[in-house]
Amino acid sequence: MSKIYKTLISATDKFVPAKLRPLWNHEAGPKTIFFWAPAFKWGLVIAGLGDLTRPVETLSIPQSASLAATGIIWSRYSLVITPKNYSLFAVNVFVAITSLYQIGRAYKHQSTEKKE
Repeated sequence: MSKIYKTLISATDKFVPAKLRPLWNHEAGPKTIFFWAPAFKWGLVIAGLGDLTRPVETLSIPQSASLAATGIIWSRYSLVITPKNYSLFAVNVFVAITSLYQIGRAYKHQSTEKKE
């Protein structure tokens, strides 16, 4: 950990209420990458939700498939690591769901184009 990060955490420790101490000191709490990585990964979910309004012709099936595979793999991984990271699990389930939905939209569009 960097010296700046350690200083910031030490300064913040003093202000954490007693009721929030268990969360603050948890193995996957805000002091660790296990908390912050999933927090920032929600950006992928937000981008995926924004893509729901995109024209279906512009969707990339390979990109959506990659995101879906990543979401599924990391969902599984988040439950077998120690400490179990339910935040990582949740974000990856949502990444997989939004990507699978996009694949379904693109596949449906392609199949109706072939029929015409």
